[in-house]
Amino acid sequence: MSKKNLAIFTIFIAIIIDQLTKIYIKTNFVLGEEVVIFDWFRIHFTENNGMAMGIEFGGKAGKLFLTLFRLLAVSGIMYWLITTIKAKVHNAVIVAISLIFSGAIGNIIDSVFYGVIFNTPTNGVATLFADNPYGNLFYGKVVDMFYFPIWQGTLPEWLPFIGGDFFTFFQYIFNPADAFISIGVALLFIFSKQAFPKEEDKVA
Repeated sequence: MSKKNLAIFTIFIAIIIDQLTKIYIKTNFVLGEEVVIFDWFRIHFTENNGMAMGIEFGGKAGKLFLTLFRLLAVSGIMYWLITTIKAKVHNAVIVAISLIFSGAIGNIIDSVFYGVIFNTPTNGVATLFADNPYGNLFYGKVVDMFYFPIWQGTLPEWLPFIGGDFFTFFQYIFNPADAFISIGVALLFIFSKQAFPKEEDKVA
């Protein structure tokens, strides 16, 4: 498989997995519903208006800015991917950048389109292509569902600032797109020499 086809295949599969997972959760789970797979792994349906890990970002104006910034950022990632393919670097680097691109696109789809294709009924599951969607274009909410509360407990009192507080590790809820971005970054770290070669390596 050529490097170009590898990138296209990775992007296609990752986006399909991300969107099918989100659509399934959105149309089968009530907001806030949780299914315990293991004590340390749960499916918990939540949505967020902001950045990764549910961080809010300045209301409607901030939401629009964030969505437009994502569109700009994904253009940069696409350019990076194209130049990397032309440079014929290691396939792992191609996959890494493709996963980061896919994750960004996956969350952009939520932000741009979900507000105009889903409704948000009270105590009910959403309808895809609803007659009365919950929002507007560019103001959709990002769907999250993966929750890994690996450890929960009260932190020792001797810890500065957070001692005595109840703490959950890992407390953040994320989605496949977030996971793909994290995997891509991890691959870039592992294959950093191939991804970011020094000048002497290029000459050699």
